[in-house]
Amino acid sequence: MINFPQNKKIILFDGLCNLCNGAVQFIIKRDKKDVFRFVALQSELGIEICRYIGIDQQKIDSIVLYKPAVAYYYKSTAVLEIADELGGFYGLLAVFKIVPEKVRNYIYDYIAKNRYKWYGKKESCMIPTPELKAKFL
Repeated sequence: MINFPQNKKIILFDGLCNLCNGAVQFIIKRDKKDVFRFVALQSELGIEICRYIGIDQQKIDSIVLYKPAVAYYYKSTAVLEIADELGGFYGLLAVFKIVPEKVRNYIYDYIAKNRYKWYGKKESCMIPTPELKAKFL
């Protein structure tokens, strides 16, 4: 069993994707309640968490929000749950939960399929700065 930090929600992301890394930086700047911790899907811990919650990592290239001992979300639902947690203006995006998940994920998948072409790809996962290190597991 993995020892998760208490009262934290874990965001698993594509550590090679420039769009995903930008999204992580965006979330960190707005995570005023210090709710989130981050793990690259490609890391040993990312692979272990996916295995632990039953996600076939060969079939996932999506953001995953894991609430330890509660639930996990991926694709558009993860994005909306994260926005809701950030609150304020971003919390208003939760209204898009009324859009059927299949439709939301169609748009999400289109962006995900093209993310490397549009935003580029890193050769290796991001190394957090010393100030941000505590945000990563």
